[in-house]
Amino acid sequence: MSNINTIYIMGVSGCGKSTVGKALSEKLRRPFKDGDTFHSPENVEKMKAGTPLNDSDRLPWLQAINNYARLNQGYVIACSALKRRYRSILCEHLPNGASGRAVFILLNLKREVLQQRVNSRPGHFMPSTLLDSQLATLELPSPDESNIVTVDANSENVDQIVDTIVKTLALICE
Repeated sequence: MSNINTIYIMGVSGCGKSTVGKALSEKLRRPFKDGDTFHSPENVEKMKAGTPLNDSDRLPWLQAINNYARLNQGYVIACSALKRRYRSILCEHLPNGASGRAVFILLNLKREVLQQRVNSRPGHFMPSTLLDSQLATLELPSPDESNIVTVDANSENVDQIVDTIVKTLALICE
């Protein structure tokens, strides 16, 4: 997997990006970074108030994550990456080709499971009321986005999800 510079764990709130990302980083012996840490205080307050972020709100956040990925290669990064445009921003100026590339792992879950997970996260700045907004914003990968793999993450077994991701990444790297 040395030809993959950055692994983005993506999906809507509650899908397990941070949990799966941390477990995957341990398994692959790569450092982990949670994209939530790049949100501005204004964005965090906006989400706490139940207001969905718009493209203008997200742009500086995405650019900060992209800059971090460029300067710190080899990371597993948790980031919603809900729209194709956002994924493009996250890949800007990253190495591509033989020296490496970015890969996105979309954690796919049933809405009921997402709702249950979001409701069981006390103290998280993202309220459950924003789940529908995130689901509406999510653009599923199109066939020409060959650097995105969708993984069924409905299982409560994180190790099982990580094993599926590792096997999938191994196939990509062949």
